[in-house]
Amino acid sequence: MYFDSHAHLDDPRFDSDRDAVLGRAAGAGVSDIVLAGVCAQRWPAIRDLSRRKVAGVRMHASYGLHPCFLDQHDDADLHELEVWLARETPVAIGECGLDFHDGSDPRRQQRYFLHQIGLARETGLPLIVHARKAVEAVLLTLRREGPVRGVVHSYGGSPEQARQFWDMGIRLGLGGPLTYPRSRRLRHLVGEIPLQQLLLESDAPDQTGAAHRGHRNEPAWLPEVAETVAGIRDLPVETVASTTRANALHLFAIDAD
Repeated sequence: MYFDSHAHLDDPRFDSDRDAVLGRAAGAGVSDIVLAGVCAQRWPAIRDLSRRKVAGVRMHASYGLHPCFLDQHDDADLHELEVWLARETPVAIGECGLDFHDGSDPRRQQRYFLHQIGLARETGLPLIVHARKAVEAVLLTLRREGPVRGVVHSYGGSPEQARQFWDMGIRLGLGGPLTYPRSRRLRHLVGEIPLQQLLLESDAPDQTGAAHRGHRNEPAWLPEVAETVAGIRDLPVETVASTTRANALHLFAIDAD
């Protein structure tokens, strides 16, 4: 059984066949999916999905304000996020963090990130953290503003930075990019970090793996990430699946059944 720790099944790209996507995920052995929020406008869709169980797949809500969606955020959303966290039962806060790739205002990104870190401290919920071209800045921010628990989604930093995250209780999410043979740096990292630090993720509909390049990503393809990890570490794929699932259940405080 696989745990997809990061997906966006609320995305409109799934509107025409969402239940079929979930059926394929179940067929591939995916038991749980965390739905990462990106903006306030999409929280209701995540809430509604998390109340469903399709083909036996459990979906879990996370509400947050993503750094790449600054044009869709305003200050009222920060208060609204507090309301949603208190009223609903999410398993995490996020997707939040920093992104220095697309040129968005870094000061405004940091302000939203700091607020969500504060909410994680207050609620005890883990953070789902985005850190594109910003791993060191995220590391320094979490060290200064913590302690918090969480996962850095689609990790792209160094083994040394990974160790620093591990020391803070932060896990790392890895998905489709790992399956590309040219991802030598990422593959080296997987061979170095404790398996207990690792979560598997699809990031569907984005970050498709090597076997499906050019297509919309799906949680059903998560086993290919596990198989890549298993090959790098010379472990049975069942060990990778069960360990990463246990890691996710523990981080998000979800019962196994």
